[in-house]
Amino acid sequence: MNLKHVFFAAAASLVLSVNAKASGIKDLFNADKQLTYFGIDFTQARLIGDEAANQDDIIEKQFPSLNDPVVNEPKKFKLADAFHRSRIDTDLEESHKKNSKINADKLKSSKSADFHRLTPADIDAVVKTYSFADYKGLGVLFVCEAFSKTEKAASYYVTVIDLATKKVLLTERMTGEVGRFGGFGFRNYWANPVKEIIDAIDKSKYKARRSKYGGE
Repeated sequence: MNLKHVFFAAAASLVLSVNAKASGIKDLFNADKQLTYFGIDFTQARLIGDEAANQDDIIEKQFPSLNDPVVNEPKKFKLADAFHRSRIDTDLEESHKKNSKINADKLKSSKSADFHRLTPADIDAVVKTYSFADYKGLGVLFVCEAFSKTEKAASYYVTVIDLATKKVLLTERMTGEVGRFGGFGFRNYWANPVKEIIDAIDKSKYKARRSKYGGE
């Protein structure tokens, strides 16, 4: 595994100031606090180095099939374990709706720089488009930045949100590799990076960050 960025790795990558962040982020480390997963947002994603790809098929079929496994295959994609919860509530309805309206003409890219194209401000703008209905507590949203056939990796911003205010408490860019053998089809090829990122969240400096930012 060659993860270039580790969750909670550096204070400089966090969106808010230390004081503002500490007031809300400590709930992330409290297993009794409600946490809801809203899926993967692909609205900003770029597919790099895959000119033969059918972007309409990717948007209509492959993005939903890549979004669902985190919820439907909990033994493989151990999201609850990653955030030290016995359970995590899930709601993919809004991310599915937003992903279905992606402009297909903007999906494919031949620019290697698009693998590093987003900033925390871009993630904040994405979060503001979500309603989060009547959910309380904290939310988790994965915002996909890019899939790179050249790098054989995908990049995501793992984002923690205060659902009452829609403020981003933490967003961290992480990458995962497609694996040694990749896989057949878009979904199978690009599912492993998501799994690697989820595994890395749990294997990173979770306890050290919990001590730093608080939590019960």
